[in-house]
Amino acid sequence: MLDFNHRPSFTERVSELIDQALCAEHKAQPERDYLGASRLGENCSRKLQYEYTNTPKDEGFSGQTLRIFAAGHVFEDLAIRWLRLAGFELFTQKPNGYQFGFSVADGRIRGHVDGIINGAPEALGLTFPMLWECKSLNAKSWKDTVKRGVAKSKPVYAAQMATYQAYMEGSVPGISKNPALFTAINKDTAELHFELVPFDASLAQKVSDRAVTILKAADSGELLPRHTADPEHFECRFCAYRNRCWEVPA
Repeated sequence: MLDFNHRPSFTERVSELIDQALCAEHKAQPERDYLGASRLGENCSRKLQYEYTNTPKDEGFSGQTLRIFAAGHVFEDLAIRWLRLAGFELFTQKPNGYQFGFSVADGRIRGHVDGIINGAPEALGLTFPMLWECKSLNAKSWKDTVKRGVAKSKPVYAAQMATYQAYMEGSVPGISKNPALFTAINKDTAELHFELVPFDASLAQKVSDRAVTILKAADSGELLPRHTADPEHFECRFCAYRNRCWEVPA
């Protein structure tokens, strides 16, 4: 029930102003015209098709969600600093200031990597070059990743790394021969998890084939199948396209 007597607190008023500004800033950014490689491990091909074709979401990102995204970038910057202090030769930009990345299928599939490591303390016994991928997670998600490993706990991230290793080989020879270094930061405790992830060629091929399927479907106007037949599946319930996909009244 609405409380018509509620008067926003000072915190709520300032937060609303910030969120309005963040949403306006996000809305002004140009839409992607490519399929992002970081998303190709997503379970639902139809969702990826919606993303690629810039189909309107049921609702846009909230200010809080945009703040969470921004905080993730801050944690990544911290991890970069910490690794460099520890003796890692970590590169996050080319000499021209752009991120390392790749573009295939006439620019319709692209990816931008967090970094490339080309040196580390000798005692670690690492080989280079190696892909670096960093994620910040809440405590529950972080603990699950530590317990089960990134491939089982976060298959989307595993697919992302495999795809990057495959497509970056042309510009960074050897990056697919060496394991990627996956870094996870616990946002609640600042605990760190490091995992060496060998290149999974079969996963990279599977993801690449899937990307081609999505592009072809978008070109032909074919709507790809959902990944589940249950509209109450937990992934559907939290999907930004749920109403559109299942024709649920807004």
